[in-house]
Amino acid sequence: MPVTLEDIRAAQTLLHGIIAPTPTLPDELLSAELGAKVYVKAEALQKSGSFKIRGAYTKIASLTGEEKARGVIAPSAGNHAQGVALAARLHGIRSVIVMPEFAPLTKVVATRRFGAEVILHGSSFDDAVAHAYQLAEERGLTYVHAFNDEKVIAGQGTIGLELLQALPDLEVLVVPIGGGGLIGGIATAIKALRPQTHIVGVQAEGCAAVNPSLQAGHPVSVSAAQTIADGIAVKRPGELTLPIIEAYVDRVVEVSDDEIARGIVHCVQNLKLVVEGAGAAGMAAILCGKVGVQPGQTLATVLCGGNIDGNLLSRVIEQVMVRQGRYILLKLSVVDRPGALARVVTQVAEAGANIIDIFHRRALWLAPLGKVGVELVLEVRDEAHGRSVVEGLEAAGYHVEREGLGLWPD
Repeated sequence: MPVTLEDIRAAQTLLHGIIAPTPTLPDELLSAELGAKVYVKAEALQKSGSFKIRGAYTKIASLTGEEKARGVIAPSAGNHAQGVALAARLHGIRSVIVMPEFAPLTKVVATRRFGAEVILHGSSFDDAVAHAYQLAEERGLTYVHAFNDEKVIAGQGTIGLELLQALPDLEVLVVPIGGGGLIGGIATAIKALRPQTHIVGVQAEGCAAVNPSLQAGHPVSVSAAQTIADGIAVKRPGELTLPIIEAYVDRVVEVSDDEIARGIVHCVQNLKLVVEGAGAAGMAAILCGKVGVQPGQTLATVLCGGNIDGNLLSRVIEQVMVRQGRYILLKLSVVDRPGALARVVTQVAEAGANIIDIFHRRALWLAPLGKVGVELVLEVRDEAHGRSVVEGLEAAGYHVEREGLGLWPD
């Protein structure tokens, strides 16, 4: 294997005093629901908002004086960008970052704030990689790969050492996978020290190249990267990382964007942690039953990043609240006369629901003459409360149609 336990321990020594000591926290709600001991490694609280500073700093520290003097360049979907920019600033050297054109604005702004020159190019991480290689040659910059590098993998592997220090009896570990640097480093450390730990990798369904690559016996590319988990939207795993995954990762599962959204909201609501799509992928797999947790097991997942755009976070929360039955959309018709709408509003208020939006429509609904259509977006306590609101309106004489069913448990 390209990385050893000794490499990871050397990286841990190097990073002492540089990175933040992120906590391993219990998820008490999920533990109670599953009858297991569930923990999260809150790497979303790391400097630069993700684990990437570990590998980036380890790599840059290994460069020669001449390589540092030329400056560094890295492609990134966002988190590696900030890790490299911060590590370069800590070493007093310049950095150039190539990001996809549709990289989240939050990550672009944060990367520039660390002092990097940011170039937006292409529609995916892989497009950014190709352009970064070209610029490295043209400008004489030192290339820092996001995952396909021994030093980077060793730096990410320090998370595995910290997890076993916090959870020496760890039985199942769930780790998101993009290019494989994070899970490659962690799995190398975990399997060297506690080989009985079952390691599950998680990819986004919209960009899942690892299982096809494992079946082919070499890295293969998927055609598209369509997922809200931009941090793991990598079309092709690394030449170095795939053999590590094959050797040390017991299973790789895939999660949908809806499931990732549920993971994000679980972390916000129950752990009080803001986590991006990539960071919530492992939690999504646990919540949706794709890990196969046994009662009494000690289980952990790595919340690997928290750099989510605020607009996306608000949309995710709203969508999941609909799926949880916390937001409901109702359609009903009322007579077209003064006071009719007020009576509907009063009925909703008496039922204890909160009106988020109300739409009063005539022509668009093709309602019978003398009536108008009303759409209500309501916030309710839970699914049972939502049903009672509907029942109350129907008991008051309104015909109610409810939209947007297909619920998850709260």
